[in-house]
Amino acid sequence: MNADKRYQIFARLRAENPHPTTELDWSSPFELLAAVLLSAQATDVGVNKATARLFPVANTPQAIIDLGIEGLKEHIKTIGLYNTKAENLMKTCHLLVNQHGGEVPRTRKALETLPGVGRKTANVILNTAFGQPTMAVDTHIFRVSNRTGIAKGKDVVEVEKKLVRHVPREFKQDAHHWLILHGRYTCVARKPRCGSCIIEDLCEFKEKTPLDA
Repeated sequence: MNADKRYQIFARLRAENPHPTTELDWSSPFELLAAVLLSAQATDVGVNKATARLFPVANTPQAIIDLGIEGLKEHIKTIGLYNTKAENLMKTCHLLVNQHGGEVPRTRKALETLPGVGRKTANVILNTAFGQPTMAVDTHIFRVSNRTGIAKGKDVVEVEKKLVRHVPREFKQDAHHWLILHGRYTCVARKPRCGSCIIEDLCEFKEKTPLDA
């Protein structure tokens, strides 16, 4: 895919949604980190329901430590894998308090030392909480990038590096959210909704599906 076509794609995505953001509810970097840790193999809607109960009671690392592991589990038990997620979140809270003054670190290296935080989660925090132009490649972004031809790669790291290299500078801050939302609602896995896609004519996917397919 050439640079002009990529530019047109992101220009259209921006025109349709000028200020994209995560669908997780959060009001501080720690709330976002906690929500992302809880979101693995769970829907954002489900996570938001749980954090709506948790955050009014405990929305800082120390408050969650004070809540205790059983208290934390009680608040998030509607989420899948809540036992493991509670353990990771509690360990993360202890590390944040003991090593980072209770604050979420602003570097990838420090973030990736936290339990349950890998490259993708670190990129989400850096991008959404701290405004860094990172690319958090999940299954949606991996699919959209390969299917459209925006950034083809055999694994998420390769796709991430190509997005960082090829997405025009003015779009980099929001590109991650545009791509994930496009993959979640339009360029879906089983049968992409090509007939209602605003970038269909720019997309290089060869097996396009009509609107009523």
